[in-house]
Amino acid sequence: MTTVFIAGSIKIKKLHPRFVKRISNIISDDFKIIVGDANGADTSVQKELYQQHAQNVTVYCTSRKPRNNIGNWSIRQVQSSAEPGTRAFYTAKDVQMAKDTDYGLMLWDAASTGTLSNVFELLRERKKCAVFVNKDQKFINVKTPSDVLELVEVMSDGAKIQAEKKIGLRSKIFQVTNEQLGLAL
Repeated sequence: MTTVFIAGSIKIKKLHPRFVKRISNIISDDFKIIVGDANGADTSVQKELYQQHAQNVTVYCTSRKPRNNIGNWSIRQVQSSAEPGTRAFYTAKDVQMAKDTDYGLMLWDAASTGTLSNVFELLRERKKCAVFVNKDQKFINVKTPSDVLELVEVMSDGAKIQAEKKIGLRSKIFQVTNEQLGLAL
């Protein structure tokens, strides 16, 4: 059964109709859905899944109890050795979701390093991802390292600087590009 990892930027609370349509298609295809427990896009996605009566949903969390589980779906707790509440603590869940999925569907504000990191994790796992860039109201399909370069181009210079500081953007691009060429570091 196909599994889809749906996630997005914490700052996005309202889902665009084109993104909702993709969720509807995933539900109608009876795919398994995995989603995080964060506020923002994760919670908005959970609300949409609940409204559409999605049944085949698993909420991933790193805490003992998920921060949000609107549909009272099954839970997958991911262990993290990082300090609770830190970026690294919650990233463990995202890394596991990228491993457990077949495909990603991301909702991105063209700045969030968490969502961008999910795209890199999916690429590292050699999995495809559709990213809805909220500000441009368009999807960018990410299948190869060159696709991620197209995605990064929609970022403002300030967002790129922040991504470099927070996640080492250039290093991530370099790693993914070399891994895809079979030159894993």
